[in-house]
Amino acid sequence: MDELFMKEALKEAQKAYEINEVPIGAIIVRNGEIVGRGYNQKETMKDATLHAEISAIKDACVNLRGWRLPGCTMYVTLEPCPMCAGALVNSRIERLVIGARDLKTGACGSVLNIVQMEKLNHQINVQFGVLEEDCSNILKTFFAELRISKNK
Repeated sequence: MDELFMKEALKEAQKAYEINEVPIGAIIVRNGEIVGRGYNQKETMKDATLHAEISAIKDACVNLRGWRLPGCTMYVTLEPCPMCAGALVNSRIERLVIGARDLKTGACGSVLNIVQMEKLNHQINVQFGVLEEDCSNILKTFFAELRISKNK
């Protein structure tokens, strides 16, 4: 089931790719149903907070009519940054499934581990590596194409 939902997060990442945004996608699932979707839009919308995870959280909050998201799982193609990790804790997401690690800014175990800090009021169950190669490849392709276009 995790691979199926990560494929949906990859579809969201593809939407970002198509508008020349860093291709990261996220979905939120509750009781086997997708209740939130998001992809990076910070360049397009000129808003530093429009990461895939934030957009998916906002969408789920609207759809579930509340800011708390207990019983929900987020599937995200790249490990969340500190801002997004904090939003995940605050929204009370129960489980987080991550495709690829972010060794530069990952805040779910790679650089920091905000989502499992015992001093915070909520900790999240985290799983890494679901469709890791696919999640990593879309990013590698995007940045390779970006470098080529800058050198023209």
